[in-house]
Amino acid sequence: MSRTEEAARALRRARLDRQPTPPVSVAHDIQGLDAAYAVAEINTRLRLAEPGRRIVGRKVGLTSKAVQQQLGVDQPDFGVLFDDMEYLDGDHVPMGRLIQPKVEAEVAFVVGHALAVGAPSWGEFLNSLSCALPALEIVDSAIVDWKISLVDTVADNASSGLYVLGSQPVALGALSLGELGMQMSINGNVVSVGTGAACLGHPLRAAYWLARTMAARGQPLQAGEVILSGALGPMVALAAGDVVQARIGELGSVGCRMV
Repeated sequence: MSRTEEAARALRRARLDRQPTPPVSVAHDIQGLDAAYAVAEINTRLRLAEPGRRIVGRKVGLTSKAVQQQLGVDQPDFGVLFDDMEYLDGDHVPMGRLIQPKVEAEVAFVVGHALAVGAPSWGEFLNSLSCALPALEIVDSAIVDWKISLVDTVADNASSGLYVLGSQPVALGALSLGELGMQMSINGNVVSVGTGAACLGHPLRAAYWLARTMAARGQPLQAGEVILSGALGPMVALAAGDVVQARIGELGSVGCRMV
């Protein structure tokens, strides 16, 4: 078995057992982004082999310039969203599906029509989007104590866990996304604040990076897919019983209860 396969198996077992594993970059000598995405792709294929399982979107990670500098990178990363990851505003979200979850507030986009193979122009990309929604991403690392490098988070499907979408879609032309203010509370206490500009300067720029990246990989975004564009403020740890609520400017509110 190759190092790539061993790393994928370790991450898969950590998710199944809800027990974190040591960093695969060290334990399995996974080095570089190509190797990290190869690890993630193995587990993506295995999940898609499960009956009824399908991809319904993608997430963008590492959109904060401060986090990029911390990890020594100059670009975001991406992960896959599966159909069983999705919850809606007001839902109860089971802690039993998670290992060491944290939550962050984001702008989500819905793709209105598929993008063609080949790098989309800015105009083609904007024309492909249907609407925006407020969202919570519940990130969850399979690596012990969140002691991750860029390689570790990429191999672990960009630390994807679950996500919660708001109920009311909003037309993009009605929003100034870079200027949106965000405030997130847990159990009534404000725990995170930020703006749209914290997400790679503008949430649409983060989503555009994703669209071009997926096109370059021969996996262009498809109609109906959700894009989680990246955190608007600091992520915060979650515990059972927590009630999370985020307000993202004119996009409105989204919330959930951890059970």
